[in-house]
Amino acid sequence: MISHLNSVPQPPERIVVIGSGGFVGGALVRRLAHANVPTLALSRAQVDLLAIDAATTLAGLLRPTDAVVAVAAIAPVKNSRMLADNLRLVTTIIEALDKVKVAHVINISSDAVYADGPLPLIENSPMAPTSLHGAMHLARELAFGAEANAPLANLRPTLIYGPSDPHNGYGPNRFRRLAEQGKDIVLFGEGEERRDHVYVDDVAELITQVLQHKSVGALNIVTGHVHSFMEIAKAVVAISGKPIAVKPSPRVGPMPHNGYRPFDTTICQHAFPEFRYTLLREGLRKAAGY
Repeated sequence: MISHLNSVPQPPERIVVIGSGGFVGGALVRRLAHANVPTLALSRAQVDLLAIDAATTLAGLLRPTDAVVAVAAIAPVKNSRMLADNLRLVTTIIEALDKVKVAHVINISSDAVYADGPLPLIENSPMAPTSLHGAMHLARELAFGAEANAPLANLRPTLIYGPSDPHNGYGPNRFRRLAEQGKDIVLFGEGEERRDHVYVDDVAELITQVLQHKSVGALNIVTGHVHSFMEIAKAVVAISGKPIAVKPSPRVGPMPHNGYRPFDTTICQHAFPEFRYTLLREGLRKAAGY
């Protein structure tokens, strides 16, 4: 599902990161700076993608030799207004790409595009999102695929964790912050659902490799390992060294994704054989500053 247009990896002349102020965008900009790759980091301060003249402003910053990483999004999508704003945001990027044909486009999508199922998901698993957030990412993929006017890669990370996460989402990020504050960790139900979690620097590294290989197609950014939220909470407590309780709570509503969402990483292994994901406990230690 992913192939390389560059037979020998080489960085683009310049990489434009749209959404550099976010969690993934910031990690990518840091990774590119470490590699001394020319980068134009665009956050909302430089281009407000919802502004009336945003497409013209963005197009004026692009060059035909650029590789563009579209990571900007209003997430997670919780209502129809947020969905509509995200589609406006993508429309702005596509209108700019229509004005300036660039060398490569990478869209940062999500594993939320996939339908639920008991078998490990792969890149050509059915895409039938059950949430507005997943619908937004599927719409992005379809829009870029139809109108990006450049070689395109759709990257689909699963749940991302790391020290700079702005959302404080349920899981490693929230658990770590609660532990730092010496507060108990309260789980949904018994914390029995099992999910894959990927460290943010691994996401940035794989985006960088996709840029260097000028890869096209789809790629899941997933470790292939699932962990229960109870297991993650206990690991966070152990790393903190503090006497923090992990408490169950009555569950309201069904477990997301039926409580189990595994992935097969074969395509990633074949595409980037030297890449290794950060194991969960190592990532939790890094996120905690150890």
